[in-house]
Amino acid sequence: MTAELVRGQNHTLPQTRLEIRVSAGCPVVAGATLGDEHGTVRGTEWVAHPGSPRLPGLEVSRQAAADHRLAVDLDALPGAVHRVTVLLALPTGAGHPARFGAVAAPFVAVTGLDGTEIATFTLIGLDTESAVAALELYRRQGAWKVRAVGQGYAAGLAGMLADQGLDRAAELAASIQDAVASGLARSVAPPPPRAPDGERVRHPAGPAPSPADPAPPRPGSEPLGGPTTAPATGATTGTAPGAATAGNAAPGTAGGGPIDYAHPRRQTSAPPPPPPTAPSAAPGQPAPPVAGDATGWSMDERLYNQIWGMFEDLARAVAAYRSAVDFAESRMEQELDRALSDPRHRMGGAGDLARERARDKCQDLTARAREVLDRDLSQLAVESAVVEPALPAPYAGWDNPVWHGYRVPMELPMALRLGDLHLPERTDLRIPLLVRLPLERGVWIDSGRTASEAAAATGGDRLRRLAMDTAVTLAARLLAVYPANEFSVHVIDPAGAAAGALAPLTDAGVLAAPPASGAGGVSAVLAHLTRRVDLVQMAVRAGAADSLPPDLDTGEHLLIVNDFPHGFDDRAVTQLRYLADEGPAVGVHLLMVADREDARDYGPVLDPLWRSLLRVTPVADDHLVDPWVGHAWTYEPCRVPEGSRVLEHVLALVAAARRADPR
Repeated sequence: MTAELVRGQNHTLPQTRLEIRVSAGCPVVAGATLGDEHGTVRGTEWVAHPGSPRLPGLEVSRQAAADHRLAVDLDALPGAVHRVTVLLALPTGAGHPARFGAVAAPFVAVTGLDGTEIATFTLIGLDTESAVAALELYRRQGAWKVRAVGQGYAAGLAGMLADQGLDRAAELAASIQDAVASGLARSVAPPPPRAPDGERVRHPAGPAPSPADPAPPRPGSEPLGGPTTAPATGATTGTAPGAATAGNAAPGTAGGGPIDYAHPRRQTSAPPPPPPTAPSAAPGQPAPPVAGDATGWSMDERLYNQIWGMFEDLARAVAAYRSAVDFAESRMEQELDRALSDPRHRMGGAGDLARERARDKCQDLTARAREVLDRDLSQLAVESAVVEPALPAPYAGWDNPVWHGYRVPMELPMALRLGDLHLPERTDLRIPLLVRLPLERGVWIDSGRTASEAAAATGGDRLRRLAMDTAVTLAARLLAVYPANEFSVHVIDPAGAAAGALAPLTDAGVLAAPPASGAGGVSAVLAHLTRRVDLVQMAVRAGAADSLPPDLDTGEHLLIVNDFPHGFDDRAVTQLRYLADEGPAVGVHLLMVADREDARDYGPVLDPLWRSLLRVTPVADDHLVDPWVGHAWTYEPCRVPEGSRVLEHVLALVAAARRADPR
């Protein structure tokens, strides 16, 4: 039976291998400290945090998230450790709440590896605190117990670490927040769920993903493109694909039926139009997939929610598989250690037999986990094959026939496709990366070499051309999904090096002005857009939108910046940072095509700029992480098929619509 603790109450732990699950109403930082018999943290090496997530017997999440899973093996802790304190803190910076009193009360659960809850604690009563010691695991007379603490700190993470006796606590707290900011810049945020206010989402017992990964989605996360009033995906109420049931020896290796294409996890609390009726299935078999079977007010919204449901299902299915493999390998290592330490196994064939049995068990568990994963991946592949052809133009790849019947829309769609994501377990199963419109973050297209094999095999000049081609196709998509003359594209190309890549936009006549070059051109475009941001911000704050100058274009604007930082002085860099931070809220978006290595001389001056943009690459690269379990997903941009004229066809229609409606 689960013990529901209140502040100060304790409970005996029946086992030493545990998971600590954290659910919060917004992204939080999760960490843990190790304390000696007096509760003192002896040094930074006794603190597990996103910048240093692993310690002996302890592993925490690598990024801020609304949900976390912390892995604890009490038997593997150093002998001097008598206390493990779980810490939660709010990320610093714009866009994040400053106190726990402004968000839903965090919920913490201590579970076994099979997902069975041992003890839970809801951290109520927090107000001005921005950091809190949630609970502690402590050793008393040879046995381990858990105590609900709930001690908040208005002084934040630095104050909490200092209270535990850590020297240079402020310095460590700053480094933790820097690591969190870097992780948030890589994260793809989910669409906002629609759970009723104050309702806690409780997740069923299931398999543990990789110990350092954050866990199931929680209300409060904003979509990549910003919030919307339309209903979106709701709370998780079903078990993840490939999930193990309580009591299984190895998480993810047994239990958990096939994926249910009715997708109870993909529902909303709002009453939607009825989704399409799924074809009947044979008894005992899942119903065949149907495009648009998620809940939503329109087919576009149902497809959008279905794609995010597929994204989550794939993340969880792979997490269950990887967790099962880790479990099998860990148990094999323990059995091998016991076999080698037993003197009876040092002579004869007993040792060899024990080692062979341990390896056989590991292979059996791994094979069972792979069987479950292959089943779930096959079902998701079938669903993807049904959904992909049914996507509307904003969600579709350039090879989709829907673009050949394209017409300039009258209304802005919910979202836009930026590219595709896949995992190494099955590279042909692609999930569209959809971002909400209007954009809430700018985009940085990395034109430099990265650690990926595709980037290493591509020459520098070729990479820069591919990066600019990616920027052009993204700008074309944005122009195509906005109503005529409600979206303008500006280009800064200081040396004129991108003339060839920009040809589709310039030839179609869809740019707001010819690409700006030279110091004067750069200064003029940045001054124009900075003035627009200033004027709109002042009008909004004063409640005087009707007082804007008559020549001010109130539509959305995209600025493509090529070859940064060459040709940019300090004033231009400051203006770019201003546009990246303040522009999206008033309809000015930044699309940087740059190699960060070229800008290394600027040092920390440009760090806020990089972090405010979503980084994508012109070639395959595994740098984006999902918001559920933190897998590193390989991203690939949407490319126009070789020899296709679809891009020119779409831009010609956009240009004709703009001429017919000059406004």
